[in-house]
Amino acid sequence: MSLADLVSTADALVATGKGILAADESTGTIKKRFDSITVESTEENRRLYRQLLFTTEGLADFISGVILFDETIRQSADDGRAFPEVLSSQGILPGIKVDTGAKDLAAFPGEKITEGLDGIRDRYAEYRDLGARFAKWRAVITIGDATPTRECIHANAHALARYAALAQEAGIVPIVEPEVLMDGDHTIERCREVTEATLAAVYQEMGESRVVLDGTLLKPNMIVSGKGCPSQADVQQVAEETILVLKRTVPAAVPGIVFLSGGQSSELATAHLNAMNAIGGVPWELSFSYGRALQESTLKAWGGNPIKAAAAQKALYHRAKCNGAARFGDYTDKMEDAA
Repeated sequence: MSLADLVSTADALVATGKGILAADESTGTIKKRFDSITVESTEENRRLYRQLLFTTEGLADFISGVILFDETIRQSADDGRAFPEVLSSQGILPGIKVDTGAKDLAAFPGEKITEGLDGIRDRYAEYRDLGARFAKWRAVITIGDATPTRECIHANAHALARYAALAQEAGIVPIVEPEVLMDGDHTIERCREVTEATLAAVYQEMGESRVVLDGTLLKPNMIVSGKGCPSQADVQQVAEETILVLKRTVPAAVPGIVFLSGGQSSELATAHLNAMNAIGGVPWELSFSYGRALQESTLKAWGGNPIKAAAAQKALYHRAKCNGAARFGDYTDKMEDAA
């Protein structure tokens, strides 16, 4: 894939009114999701659930791409078509999670480093052959009394940059995801401080690694109060603080920012995105790359019962439509009443 193709793919992922469905839950994570609805997490049940997601009628109206897990990119629908083909046939770009998870950072208690660079060249080639057109790598930054350390931030920023450079070498668009977790009792001001430092480090490393920013996307956290903070910032403050940090750190060459929901409720994640787009005045597309915030209502509606597949797809379509409206700043509470 040429540089022009990388740029074209990145632009397509943040096409007007659309965003990304993150369906790349690891086997352990999706087991927790299935446990919540009392469904056994077998390979077949995971395939059936992902098939339900990917065959939702009209999904392409609001979803530009889907991030897959290693197991999922190798699975097929009932009609024999591989899932990447099922998505591509609707005009939805298939993507792939390529990191192997966050592990303890040696000598830095309570901090994590994301691993997975070993052998990634060969994995990229295989994923490309399987249909992947973009990839995702998630770094995890924890806010605590003594964290994050400068070393943790820079170690993860360097790994993100190497992942991105290798993705572009393979003709795959990298989504760079440095997530500052909302776990903790920290204030929104502390979240802003840590996120700004993290994004600054990421883009310094990206520049030094010669990553072509036009062919990348950023998947950051929003600037929010910690879950345990007694003073929770309102929707407007979250939108204003988030845009402030992005303006200070993210180069205009990046075509789009696809926010993670990070544990927010489905409705709140949509409201925050809507408020940011209502403010406007930024050089990037402000979009979404939600997992649980798109799927939670779908999982509950499905409950592992094939008879309820249509109701589950209706729930997914509704959430995708709400977030599509938020891309224009047009989302309202009344849209939820119409579900």
